[in-house]
Amino acid sequence: MKKVAINSTLLIFLLLTVSFYNPSLEKVELMSVSGISDTTNYTFVKASQIYSERWDTLSQPNFWRTLMGMHHDSALVNISTTRQIIKKVSLKEWNAISDIEKDCFRDSVRSYYSLPSETRIFVTTGRQFFYDFDRVIPVISRGIEIFKENKVDPFYAQAILLIESPNKMQKSEVGAYGSFQLMKGVALNMGLKVNKYIDERRDFDKSAWAAAKLIRTICIPELNKILNEKCISYNPNDLWYRLMVMHVYHAGAGNVKKVLEVINPSVGDKELITTMWQTEAGGFRNASQNYSQLVVASMIELDHIIYNRCHTIYSDNF
Repeated sequence: MKKVAINSTLLIFLLLTVSFYNPSLEKVELMSVSGISDTTNYTFVKASQIYSERWDTLSQPNFWRTLMGMHHDSALVNISTTRQIIKKVSLKEWNAISDIEKDCFRDSVRSYYSLPSETRIFVTTGRQFFYDFDRVIPVISRGIEIFKENKVDPFYAQAILLIESPNKMQKSEVGAYGSFQLMKGVALNMGLKVNKYIDERRDFDKSAWAAAKLIRTICIPELNKILNEKCISYNPNDLWYRLMVMHVYHAGAGNVKKVLEVINPSVGDKELITTMWQTEAGGFRNASQNYSQLVVASMIELDHIIYNRCHTIYSDNF
């Protein structure tokens, strides 16, 4: 392990160029840093392709990054398909106006930007209360370790933890629970105990093992099957492929297959993912479209935290 004093040029170089080989034939870029909040060393996955392929310039992840830093008493008026930000508003003032006034405002936005009448104009509240990355940073290293032990790309552990449980462990509206937001049926199928007496989704290590098993035995094989049926070649190291796996994890293989049937792609690439962000099919709707946008946004946010806080960086090979 080589110790390197960090500066901005070095960090960008490491994020963009350093990669390692692992026995499972997947390249995984890792870095260990110290000085984020204490003297503890933390291990993170670097997602170099976010920058080399310019995902960081897209409006959708930058929209979510803006919300991650906004208090929930504010909101962003935005165009649903592109997440173009129209203006920032006070949530209290927005809620005080009538539905007719809100509709008139949305119509004025469509008219000004020459948008079709069916284009949805969202008012999305700040997410700072949820995306408290300081709370989740200390457990990412453990998640990465467990996924590596399961021979699963640790990118997925970091991505899930960053977007599912930065603030606190809580149950979603549909019943997903734990640090990896597993549904009850999925948790049971993966070998966890969930009943009126015990819910092993609360246990970080057990939840991580179940999530890794889910990705290894269901998400990746099902996605590969879908891509093979469409004669789409893929490399497990590519960011677009990893984001597709995340969509299967969140929406299910059936819904991902439905949205791909609508798009009917011939290749897998960045454009396929951005097209999915604007396409609905079956149960693949707004929340599903947002999922990989949030993955990219949170990865960039983590890099921002590292750049601004850490004083030492190590390059890890495993």
